[in-house]
Amino acid sequence: MESGQNAGNKRASATFVKNIRSRGGVDRPVLFMNYGNIKNCDIADGVGVRVSLFVSGCNNRCENCFNPETWDFNYGQPFTEQTENQIIEMLKPPFISGLTVLGGEPFEPSNQKALLPFLKKVKQIYPLKTIWMYSGFTFEEMFTDGVRANTEWVREILKTIDVLVDGKFVEAKKDISLKFRGSSNQRILDVKQSLDRGEAVIANI
Repeated sequence: MESGQNAGNKRASATFVKNIRSRGGVDRPVLFMNYGNIKNCDIADGVGVRVSLFVSGCNNRCENCFNPETWDFNYGQPFTEQTENQIIEMLKPPFISGLTVLGGEPFEPSNQKALLPFLKKVKQIYPLKTIWMYSGFTFEEMFTDGVRANTEWVREILKTIDVLVDGKFVEAKKDISLKFRGSSNQRILDVKQSLDRGEAVIANI
C-alpha cells in the first residue's frame, strides 16, 4: 500500500508538469522559473547585508501583499545559469551575510525544483553565509499531505537553508514594528533545529 507521504509527493510532482494558470488566465506548462527582481545590499529581509532573489509565481495571494505582481508565474525574466552566476558573484564580498529568497512563493512546486540545485551550489561555495527563505506556507504545512509545498524536494531545500520565515501575511495582524516579517502570525524559524526536533523552533534572532 502506498504511504500518504509518497502519494503526496506524486501529486506534487504531477503539479510540476501540469499546466498552471497564470494571473492573466493563460495556461502554460511551468518547466522553469522566472524571477522578478534581484536586490544587492538588502538590509530588510534578514540579518546583515544580503542579496535577495524575488522569484515569480504564487498561488497563496495574500491580501495586501507588498509584491502582487510576482503572483504571476510569467512575471519578470527566466532564471538561468547566467542569473545564478550573477547572484554568486554578488555574494562574494565579505560584508555580504548571505542570500534571501522570497517572492512570489519559493515553495511553489515548480519553483522548488528550480531552486534546489542553485541553493546547494550557493551553500557549497559559501558555507559560512546564511540562506533565508520566506514562504506563505508554514513549516508544518510543508509536511502535510495534500499541501502544494509538500513535494519530493521540500526536505532537501530545507536542509540547505538556515532560516525560514513562514506563514501568510495577514493584514489584520500587520505590525510594522516587527523585524523581518510583516504580520505577527509569521515566525522566524531555525531550520536545522526544526528539522532535528520535528517541530517548529523559533530562531534566536
